[in-house]
Amino acid sequence: MSSRLEQALRAELDEIAAAGLTRRRRLVTSPCGPRVMVDGREMLAFASNDYLGLASDPAVTAALAEGVRQWGAGSGASPLVSGHAVPHEALEARLAEFVGFPRALSFSTGYLANLAVVPTLAGRGTAVFADKLNHASLIDAVQLAKAQGADSHRYPHADMAALERQLAASDAPAKIIVTDAVFSMDGDLAPLPLLLALAERFDAWLVVDDAHGFGVLGPRGEGSLGHFGLAFHPRLILMGTLGKAAGVAGAFVAGSETVVEYLAQKARSYIFTTGAPPALAFALYRSVDLIATDGARRQRLLDRIGRLRDGLAGLPWPLLPSLTAIQPLLVGENQAVLDLSQALWERGLWVPAIRPPTVPKGMARLRISLSAAHSEADVDRLVAALQELA
Repeated sequence: MSSRLEQALRAELDEIAAAGLTRRRRLVTSPCGPRVMVDGREMLAFASNDYLGLASDPAVTAALAEGVRQWGAGSGASPLVSGHAVPHEALEARLAEFVGFPRALSFSTGYLANLAVVPTLAGRGTAVFADKLNHASLIDAVQLAKAQGADSHRYPHADMAALERQLAASDAPAKIIVTDAVFSMDGDLAPLPLLLALAERFDAWLVVDDAHGFGVLGPRGEGSLGHFGLAFHPRLILMGTLGKAAGVAGAFVAGSETVVEYLAQKARSYIFTTGAPPALAFALYRSVDLIATDGARRQRLLDRIGRLRDGLAGLPWPLLPSLTAIQPLLVGENQAVLDLSQALWERGLWVPAIRPPTVPKGMARLRISLSAAHSEADVDRLVAALQELA
């Protein structure tokens, strides 16, 4: 007989299923790419964050293999014990140079990176101001800071007037503004120049999560700051992930020498976790070089974005305004988006349905993720299927 605790869990799972919110893992049996074998079927996938097609790029995979030959499979310890190797050091220097910041610190995942920054910098009495549509990792980071005595404020999405009022009303001795650069479910950009101006005016740090902008936006793929023409500023703290456009895994935080050193000495999610395998850093060095030098990939991605948006204009489901690889098709209700996703699946197209709590109730959507590896014919096939289903 199951315990009452397990029965309570079963009842909650049943409620999730009844609401159309059960998530399932599909089993992929081929490398990441536009065409994948998944659940025994070959599918044309618009489901990954491999925006530049680097996850299976021969140069990156060869670098990963060479990294394993030279450095083995694991790091063996946390970075501050013995888990920080030459490839880690080289990658951090390359990332700092690429984004134009004095120093960068590497992390195993973007979640760990975000959990490092705000809770470490926000002491008792610090006021934290966060966009309501921030990623879950930033929300959790603010909650940790709040548990340590920080004051938490949320402002309506990208509402600079509301944020300005909150900042003006706060008499906290230290302030931190926290935002996604590219919002992962809407694909829109935060107004970073306005946010930085507010940070300067109100003596605050600006923490920017550029998970979906790094590698894609900016003149050289350096990210959302480059897109807006923003250079390093002492008030800026930048987080970028390396498992999306960079095609491998991991993340980094870039900032001033003082901020990065403080994180290395004090951030719990850096100090108390095993370092990423050096082979990943070895491969990522090559990936960053490709991002910096191969602008044709970004141009192909931009072409695919424009082709999709032109093709889907006028459908009953609107595309949200986005100039990024994230193209959300707003459907509305949970069952409707599940049905549409399933209809595409039956046509050999894998486009994930996104539902609450990831997005607000009544705002369920297809999250179409484009890649430079998609061909024009791939995009046309998706457009034709959605036109047919409409």
